[in-house]
Amino acid sequence: MTQKTFDLLEGHMLACMGDSAHDAEHVRRVLFLALEIAEAEPAADRDVLIAACLLHDIGREEQFRDPSLCHARVGAEKAYRFLAGQGFPEPFAAHVRDCVRTHRFRSGDPPTTIEAKILFDADKLDVTGAIGMARTFFYAAQVGQPLYTLLPDGTVSDGTAEEPKGCHSVLREYKFKLEKIYDRFLTPRGAEMARRRQAAMVSIYESVLAEAREPYETGGSILRRCIEST
Repeated sequence: MTQKTFDLLEGHMLACMGDSAHDAEHVRRVLFLALEIAEAEPAADRDVLIAACLLHDIGREEQFRDPSLCHARVGAEKAYRFLAGQGFPEPFAAHVRDCVRTHRFRSGDPPTTIEAKILFDADKLDVTGAIGMARTFFYAAQVGQPLYTLLPDGTVSDGTAEEPKGCHSVLREYKFKLEKIYDRFLTPRGAEMARRRQAAMVSIYESVLAEAREPYETGGSILRRCIEST
């Protein structure tokens, strides 16, 4: 992929996400992780993978306006139209579209291509990293998503109890990620990298949960450190 093409895709990604620096950093980290994983996956089409990484979040703005939308499905179609409009070959545009659409395993479309599998691995590795966790806290604060949920008995939910309808706490999200994602990594390299992160992430999750239950007198030092590290 030429630098001109890379700049074109990066510029479109930034424009579609409203120049959100936080999301832009996420996309760049996913790109870095995806290329690292791809080193062990010789069948991957690097240009498709790079294009998908740079375009996989361009449906976010529509999802912000209408939470019922799946940003991956919206972004996939936007990516396809943009690439086709820029003169990219139709098979390339379609490959990127399918890669973006299926990188969100939770949306019901298991990744089918090696590029989509690598993107799935890299995206999940980013959001379960320390910086990814801080990014999620930041995003949650922007949209008013609570860090935790107080249950009727006065305790704090750790993600195992069912929360009130319409309430999706950050800790519940991380409970899902820590318990469910690691048995779904689909490339050998992604699984190897995930194993190295899991223990550290469990430790961070438990620390944040403990702080949510009994906040420090200093005012939540773990959360502050995470957010300030972005």
